[in-house]
Amino acid sequence: MTVRTSAGTTLHISASQPATYDASGYNALSWTILGEITDLGEFGREYALVTHNPVANRGTVKKKGSFNEGAMALQLGLDTDDAGQILAKAALLSDNDYSIKITTQNGDKYFCQSQVMNFKVAVGGVDTITAASINLELTTNSAGVGIVEQLA
Repeated sequence: MTVRTSAGTTLHISASQPATYDASGYNALSWTILGEITDLGEFGREYALVTHNPVANRGTVKKKGSFNEGAMALQLGLDTDDAGQILAKAALLSDNDYSIKITTQNGDKYFCQSQVMNFKVAVGGVDTITAASINLELTTNSAGVGIVEQLA
């Protein structure tokens, strides 16, 4: 394992759903790159903590409960002609899940379903690039499949 920078990482979006929720199904989709991203944020499964406190021994028992695939807070330069940004705006107005593909510098891929929750424009000051932020809520399908990894 070699660590690397995030330079060269891309995020693609698709309005289509995969036929199967695995790497093959996702790779068969038609993808649109979402351009001008400056920060992808973070993502990954997180479990709710479930506790139980039996009075007999006073110790707290901890277990995993439900899980959540997380959210991604994207930061980007606003480009109203970018096909990916246009598709993200359409996703904002839809209740449908959109497919997401993240490809890292070394070719690792992460696929998931998401809901676009906001698309905000930040004009800023005279010495700033007009920017935008997009929040993606990552979700699971009805079978419980969330983030799919395809490592290079």
